[in-house]
Amino acid sequence: MKLTYISNEDYTLEDLYLQDIQNQKYCIFDFEATGIKYKDEYITQIGAVMFEDGQILEGKTFNSYVRSPKPIPEKVEQFTGVNNEMIKNAPDISEIYPEFLKFIGDAVLVTHAGYEFDLPLLKKECDNNNLKMLNNVTLDTKALFSYLHPEINEIIWTDFLIKFYEIKDDDIKRHDALDDSIVISRIFKKILTEFEKRNIRDLAINKPINVKRFKIKPL
Repeated sequence: MKLTYISNEDYTLEDLYLQDIQNQKYCIFDFEATGIKYKDEYITQIGAVMFEDGQILEGKTFNSYVRSPKPIPEKVEQFTGVNNEMIKNAPDISEIYPEFLKFIGDAVLVTHAGYEFDLPLLKKECDNNNLKMLNNVTLDTKALFSYLHPEINEIIWTDFLIKFYEIKDDDIKRHDALDDSIVISRIFKKILTEFEKRNIRDLAINKPINVKRFKIKPL
């Protein structure tokens, strides 16, 4: 997989391949953090679900708060619902990361805006703590949607996809890592259905596709 950041507004993705996309074992995950600028921030919550045959596997969820060396700013606490009291006695990243790796195993990873935020954030945490960065194939719902819908030239926020696919989200708490993983799984299921309808069995992004980067919204 090759990512190229071509401006502050766009990146391109190419050289991404995955055979038999309907019959893979997936781990859909999300992080909460002390802020949105990954170079300066730290993970505060890891949430994940295992997804196979179009559904979340019963009992196969992962959820943990993570102790951060940096306090969570008040506005971020209000936005995510994760506060400093919750992470005070939580394991730090070096303690919880091996458990997360064990949970995901060899599954294909799925996230939203992960190419721009979650993966660079995790890479920074791994580098800071002498941990081995995961190397699982990772799909990003933003990029997959842009691959399917190159005619849509706007930022593919989670809320955009919820509205586009008419996804139920009134039963979950947004900006909670586990619940957001559940929302991403519902989005991903719709994307897989689109692939199936188009008779696309294998994902093969050979030529660069353009993806709009998210913009940091002031809290």
